[in-house]
Amino acid sequence: MTTAAVVAYYSQESKAKISYAGHPPVFYRRAGDKAWSYARPPKRKGQSDGFPLNIPLAIDLDTHYGQLTISMAPGDRLFVSKRIVGVFKLADTPQNQDIVMIATGTGLAPYLSFLRSYLTDRPKSKMTVIQGAAKQWDLGYYSELSFLDSSFDNFTYIPTLPEADQTWTGYKLWIDDLLEQDVLMKETGIEVDPDNTHFFLCGNPKMVEGVSNWLKDKGYSRHTRKEPGALHIEEFYS
Repeated sequence: MTTAAVVAYYSQESKAKISYAGHPPVFYRRAGDKAWSYARPPKRKGQSDGFPLNIPLAIDLDTHYGQLTISMAPGDRLFVSKRIVGVFKLADTPQNQDIVMIATGTGLAPYLSFLRSYLTDRPKSKMTVIQGAAKQWDLGYYSELSFLDSSFDNFTYIPTLPEADQTWTGYKLWIDDLLEQDVLMKETGIEVDPDNTHFFLCGNPKMVEGVSNWLKDKGYSRHTRKEPGALHIEEFYS
């Protein structure tokens, strides 16, 4: 989901530079191309603590942001989405139902917004974030999520690091295995039941596919505008 974007074209460099908050909103098609291509940012291990240099956006410091540059030439076309789209919203879930948010990598970004907006307003909903990463230093927002875990009775943070060293005392399971071993129920008391619990998935496509299939076997269906369901999937990943 894109919240803001600024596009600047530098004619002397033949480059378009895009600063954005949220997901990259840009598609481009070069003069010789038959189809549009989705502009993706460079791969990053995680979001830095401060703004990138020269980002011309006045937004919340914790917003997921980035910059990218696209080489352009005469005849190339650039399309920037003009409105926010998507169905990956916590507001679509009933007030009294439990929420499980599963993420890897930058897939954690939307959940920070969910928690800051709704955690205190939905005390009857049990909420949990399951975050998968390789090493300890890959756990973005570990301190904030740990603080929320210790401060709110209705929130649980479950990080898991399959490749962690001996200093890590938490889970070392892949997310699929963690769910199979019923860690969710043991740690939070949340049932895997589409009538009572909504799942949000964002991150590595293989993780999303594996967990989606596991949930569908338990009666879950994907949420869409036309057909509401208890399985919410965001397919963007970088």
